[in-house]
Amino acid sequence: MTDTERTGTPEAPQKQQFQLGSGPGRVLVWFYGVFTVAAASRSIVQMIMDFDRAPLAYVLSAVAAAVYGFITYSLVRGGEKARRAALVCCAAELAGVLVVGTWTLLEPSAFPDATVWSDFGAGYLLIPVILPVTGMIWLRRARTA
Repeated sequence: MTDTERTGTPEAPQKQQFQLGSGPGRVLVWFYGVFTVAAASRSIVQMIMDFDRAPLAYVLSAVAAAVYGFITYSLVRGGEKARRAALVCCAAELAGVLVVGTWTLLEPSAFPDATVWSDFGAGYLLIPVILPVTGMIWLRRARTA
């Protein structure tokens, strides 16, 4: 027996949860996953081999890997809390890319070795500056769906 039959009032329709990692979000999950592995691998190898050479650059690459990993997890997890957390992380990622990118252009000697975000991600085809913008657009769209 349904609620309508029991109470005489129609059931409220169940709100369908928007899947962050579906459709175009699946491409974002893939890119963020690849960048998580790339940035983490790079920073781990650099920290083990040459940490004294450019500690700031290597730590920033590790931070980028952590941010990418959290965004990947949030996109896969889905839900409103994950969407908001990923949106905040994408904004922080964009801020990091812009600050580090500008810093590497204005004061190249501060970074004896490149980070993932150096020169706005030029070593990665500028994807590090494009990815958070695309992510924020997708996550804002997901809010209205």
